Amino acid sequence: MRILAENHVHLLDPSELMRPEPTFADKNPSKFRDYSVDTTHPLKERVRQTYRQMHLNQTVDFVKGRREHWLKFNTIKMTVREALEKLNDLVDESDPDLDLPNIIHAFQAAERARAEFPEHDWLHLTALIHDLGKIMAFYGEPQWAVVGDTFAVGCRWGDSIVYRDESFEGNPDGDNPAYNTELGIYQPNCGVDNLLMSWGHDEYMYSVLKHNKTKLPHVACNIIRFHSFYPWHNGGDYKHLEAPQDAETKKWVLIFNRYDLYTKSEVVPDIEALWPYYQTLIDKYLPGVLEF
Repeated sequence: MRILAENHVHLLDPSELMRPEPTFADKNPSKFRDYSVDTTHPLKERVRQTYRQMHLNQTVDFVKGRREHWLKFNTIKMTVREALEKLNDLVDESDPDLDLPNIIHAFQAAERARAEFPEHDWLHLTALIHDLGKIMAFYGEPQWAVVGDTFAVGCRWGDSIVYRDESFEGNPDGDNPAYNTELGIYQPNCGVDNLLMSWGHDEYMYSVLKHNKTKLPHVACNIIRFHSFYPWHNGGDYKHLEAPQDAETKKWVLIFNRYDLYTKSEVVPDIEALWPYYQTLIDKYLPGVLEF
């Protein structure tokens, strides 16, 4: 039985729960994510309700409001290590049979990136910190505005968004002619960098990196910003908004997601032995105390 400290926060990330799609297939096909509706299945129903709340409430106005709130960067000051250790108080219920702290998954992902691309130390650190934006869950942000697949607001919702057919019912942007067309508020081929994304840990951590003047390359920041933007990088939506440079971002996001989705296992890295290496990367790319 799982015993939780009083300060632990329950968090289920539906983006990771029922992955992968065949694009990321190195698991048995029976493990592919299944977003069929089954109201008698408690976990499936919880995921469906998370997306229902997300798709009902994530409007242009909501996103602008959350950006106004969070992008003051006055919530807390922490080092990267402190933020990683704080994530250990998040209970990720997407793997109820695999009760490993979030910091373990972070190091597993980083080590897999390091094994495949030893020459790209920026990618190792990107994998280590990609979920740090989930600390919003400690400061009152509802789960549906922290985790899950992201999408662009301000234009017609992508066809491949999970539960697309029914979960947006009641979202006022769907009835707003400024937002419900294929282009909406955007210009053709404006580039994904210029999209107003639904609010979640990806967009927040991207903004934290930029605010704190990270020395990570821009593609690393974009990996973090778009790693949950499955309707784009996996579903094929929003192609009409892509710019030529987005191909490079998509390439690296798809590489990164292999580390994110396939490193949750019971093989636990020796974190204390690994810390000195990763601390050198933190000192190189994201040193000191950060403003969140």
